[in-house]
Amino acid sequence: MADSADIAPLIRCLYDSDPQKRGLAAAAIFEQGAKAIQPVTQGWLAFPPLAKLLGTPKATVGVAVEPAIFEQIRATNGSPRLAEVPPDQDAREFELEFPGGGRLGILTTRQPGGDGAIAKYLRKFGEGIQQVEINVNDVDRATELLRAQFALQPIYPTTRAGADGTRVNFFLVPVPDGKKVLIELVEKR
Repeated sequence: MADSADIAPLIRCLYDSDPQKRGLAAAAIFEQGAKAIQPVTQGWLAFPPLAKLLGTPKATVGVAVEPAIFEQIRATNGSPRLAEVPPDQDAREFELEFPGGGRLGILTTRQPGGDGAIAKYLRKFGEGIQQVEINVNDVDRATELLRAQFALQPIYPTTRAGADGTRVNFFLVPVPDGKKVLIELVEKR
């Protein structure tokens, strides 16, 4: 995954007054997130039972930002609808879709300095790509296959509620550069 220092200038461009700069920055962030998971998902797609659940993976790259930057990005991009995030999760979120198919989930904490996942991420890494979301048809079955066939352990023992009525689970997956990437499996209702 890209270092936060590499992503920071791109994040600032997401609230630039020039829509072309915003689009180019979003495309670059999306490309970095998609590139990070590509070696992993390539292996998953080679396993037919999992490939069937993934279909054609449509990724959304989750970008964690400080609350003030969240508001600037949202205002500059037409104030997209905020996702309905379960109250037990310390997060605020909205999605941006740009020409060419790049999708970003812009995330922030409700409680800066709190114990939520986004607050912890921001403290540890600063603003940057926090996760990559992949849609699946059945998150429970996909989790089962990732455990059994790929020896991956989910972050949560069971599927949990996600934003806007989705069902989700997360995997911290090793990637070839020796780092790890957080992949969120998302089942939409």
